[in-house]
Amino acid sequence: MAEEDSMGARAEQLASKFEQSCREINMLVERLSDAEWKKVTAGEKWPVGVAAHHVAEGHAGIAGIIQALAKGQSMPNFTMDMIHEMNAKHAKEHANTTKVATLELLQTNGAKAAGVVRGLSDADLDRSGTVLTGMPAMSVAQVVEGILINHVNEHMGSIRAAIGAK
Repeated sequence: MAEEDSMGARAEQLASKFEQSCREINMLVERLSDAEWKKVTAGEKWPVGVAAHHVAEGHAGIAGIIQALAKGQSMPNFTMDMIHEMNAKHAKEHANTTKVATLELLQTNGAKAAGVVRGLSDADLDRSGTVLTGMPAMSVAQVVEGILINHVNEHMGSIRAAIGAK
């Protein structure tokens, strides 16, 4: 299969790294007590459950950015203010999200995002474009590492701090 030949070791490595972060946050969320679920994070100022749900939704949104960039499309009018607005709206809409629903979304969207990354060729990973207005262009590989994986790790750190976990 010619398509499989174009899938590189770099994409596999990035997908595996992302999946490791997903496993960690999924295990963390699975172990949360009801009291921990409601604790408020210092970084986001959201309940832990909302932060976890935000990560799950983020998998899908960031995977969409990765797909667009890999096809040579940029997000020239996407600003940090828009992201903050979307995040605030998400936090309100999902204030009462359940652990079961969040875990399901983490697993589903995590698997889809890993599939997107795994499907990238080296040429895709090297393609770059504008992700945020006013920020330097990023390669698809940089978006996977710096945004997709880092998004999980940052919020996971915030959740751990809120519940006093290492």
